[in-house]
Amino acid sequence: MAQRTCPDTRWAWVEIDQGALRRNVRAVKGVVGNRTRLMAVVKADAYGHGAVQCAKVMRAAGADQFAVATVDEAVALREGGVESPIMVLSEPPLEAVETLVAYDLRPAVDTAPFALAFGECAAAHGTVGRYHLAVETGMNRIGVPWQDVVEFRSQLDFHRGLECAGTFTHFATADAVEDWDFDLQLDHFRKAVDALRAAGLETGLVHCDNTPGTVLHPEAHFDMVRVGLGLYGLQPCEATVPRIGLEPVMSVRARVVRTSEPEIGEGVGYGMTYRVPSRTIQIATVPIGYADGLSRTLSGRMSVLIDGQRCRQVGNICMDAFMVAVDVNTIRGIDPAHPVAYGDVVTVVGRDGSREITLDDMARLRGTISYEVACGFGMRLEKVYV
Repeated sequence: MAQRTCPDTRWAWVEIDQGALRRNVRAVKGVVGNRTRLMAVVKADAYGHGAVQCAKVMRAAGADQFAVATVDEAVALREGGVESPIMVLSEPPLEAVETLVAYDLRPAVDTAPFALAFGECAAAHGTVGRYHLAVETGMNRIGVPWQDVVEFRSQLDFHRGLECAGTFTHFATADAVEDWDFDLQLDHFRKAVDALRAAGLETGLVHCDNTPGTVLHPEAHFDMVRVGLGLYGLQPCEATVPRIGLEPVMSVRARVVRTSEPEIGEGVGYGMTYRVPSRTIQIATVPIGYADGLSRTLSGRMSVLIDGQRCRQVGNICMDAFMVAVDVNTIRGIDPAHPVAYGDVVTVVGRDGSREITLDDMARLRGTISYEVACGFGMRLEKVYV
């Protein structure tokens, strides 16, 4: 069986392909060209891939700025040695202004009290608080209504402690081609930007395209694009597949910690939802469970790869482990008496030989999206960078 690098403390890990990450950054840069900047989204610990290390790889490959969801995520990047501009994608609590100034972070802004407190704090420290103006164009999540941006900015621009570093919105349907809602949001955003400029107000870097928008809607590239999912090798929709080549960055692997050959009729796992049907079945225990992001809803519905062979998961997935049924009659090319051994590598997500299990495959089984699956695996499993 194949042997791979793994942590010393637990035989379960997330494997991050830094070469694939670099190539994905370059692929996106190839789409937008040299005149458009790339803001790499590394929120949720880079979608479970490890924010600090991924940011360093992305920066070397051409990313210009970074975006996160929380102040703590931004601080972790700074303390990890990331010096590029960092945006916090939604307005933090007012109490966070000291931290924002101390770490030179750029928050999204959509309320005057927060913005003015941020400016006061920056001025008190002899610096300027740079922010991104969030514009609400139709998604109804965050932002200043697009019709009100000039009035809103008139409440801020007198303050010497504030500087607009960017103006942005977020699309709800960028993954659709020739979509009316997308076109309407883009029209609203353009009108907001035009109004700011007509009033003589600085917009900073104008940005709105996410991963699908970047690939499908070049008319909305503006000064900068914000790309997350695509950098990790995941396609946001079917329409982007023929337009950009991306490589999966994350694999999820473990090693077998126990094997057994139960008698016919014996049960496996909580509730004994699986019973051994024949003497040709070997049960292997794998140390990954629902606390590691392997949803319990996949119990009895998923497979894994062992030595390039697809093997069925059986029984209820536990918090820290799951079991696999290995049928001696279906595993070829190895000792039929002991098809799987202690320490053999199990691929939960990734490629093994000619077969592959993708995050998209798992997302379809769960009735969700690949973003959620990737984030879940990144929460507890140790990351190994290759």
